[in-house]
Amino acid sequence: MSSTAPTGYLELRLPRGLLDPRLGGAGFCADADGLVPLCIGFEAGQIAAIAPLSAQAVAAAKLPLALTPLVEPHAHLDKAFSGAAFPNREGTMAAALAANQIEYGERSTEQVAERAERALERTWRNGVRAIRSHIDSVGVGAEPSWEGLLAARQRWRGRLELQLVALAPMAHWLTAEGKSLARRVAAGQGLLGGVIGPPYGQGAARRRADREALLALLDLAERHGCGVDLHVDEADSCPGVGVAMVAQLALEQRRAVAITCSHASSMALLPQGNCDRLADRLAAANIAVVALPTTNFWLLGRRPGRTPWRRPLAPIRSLQQAGVRLAIGGDNVQDPWYPGGDFDPIELLRWSAPLCQLMPWQRLGLAPFSTAASAVLELAWDGVVRLGAPADLVLLGAGSWGELLARPPQRRVLRQGVWLPPPEAELPSPLLPPHG
Repeated sequence: MSSTAPTGYLELRLPRGLLDPRLGGAGFCADADGLVPLCIGFEAGQIAAIAPLSAQAVAAAKLPLALTPLVEPHAHLDKAFSGAAFPNREGTMAAALAANQIEYGERSTEQVAERAERALERTWRNGVRAIRSHIDSVGVGAEPSWEGLLAARQRWRGRLELQLVALAPMAHWLTAEGKSLARRVAAGQGLLGGVIGPPYGQGAARRRADREALLALLDLAERHGCGVDLHVDEADSCPGVGVAMVAQLALEQRRAVAITCSHASSMALLPQGNCDRLADRLAAANIAVVALPTTNFWLLGRRPGRTPWRRPLAPIRSLQQAGVRLAIGGDNVQDPWYPGGDFDPIELLRWSAPLCQLMPWQRLGLAPFSTAASAVLELAWDGVVRLGAPADLVLLGAGSWGELLARPPQRRVLRQGVWLPPPEAELPSPLLPPHG
């Protein structure tokens, strides 16, 4: 097939959870890895045919594992790739914040635009179809950050869906400036956000202040028709206090606002029964959660000379079992908060499998990167292969989940029936001598 052909077909193995459930019979049988061998035909950028492969065809062919393009539910494009110039050698939250504040004071529209273009190009080639980015939105760096990312969103419109969240101190939403910011964000179809976490107020007055700020944020979001995505309990202390506050207010108010709690890290430090009950409350309040294992495992629980044995991370399995929409994101990329990452959803899946004890051959092991992440971002396409869906696929140089986990696979990304150039990670490194 030509690299630019708008029409063609592919033989592959697709996870059962990414196949139209209406095709469950009629020869569409999954193997022990939960993979369905099938043939997909596409035309004019859409899937035009889906057919099972015979046992004879499967036995005679080496079929690649395939996914639909995955979803990045939590990123920080405004500060991505800033870690080399503003390093955090200590690896602590305090040092990350200090370096971030210095960088923020020097941030320009041109810098943000360059970071965003670099990030989105990698995202695109790596096989991501949608990304939600939080933006530091109060202070000298706010305007250049929004200018750079709004321009990036316009450049990539029609290829990548880019959602933007205004990240501000919670008390800011009580001010006139906060109300003005909410109007501007809403006009650009953005979301409102903030940080809820320790230290929490110990007196009634402080608790009322925390509640008042959150209520003001929900008021603004409902008034302007915005979603809310909060950084909550990104900490290794005060287990689940912020998440419980959000759930309580959401259950009391029942606002017409989509709420996401990102991080929810300390919730996992609760006793099992308390954790499960809080998960049930999140489900009852229709609150989504985004777990962020790489940055959380890098920053949280650090003690001089010690290796942490209890790792704060959103309790993924408890949340899933309660029926909470649960996504997994990459968070920070090569910035003061986390020195690694590359906007690569396949690598995030590979990392998350051992860190979070997720089994991608199970539906709940893959959903946080695909269908559940699509639901958290309220995307028009859930990422399921069906007739008329976009001809968007990620073919991997692995025929099984074991091969995927064994080594980073090469990949080929199909967008609307057109093959993209390979991702940067597959290109020869300029640091190494050529073969031969």
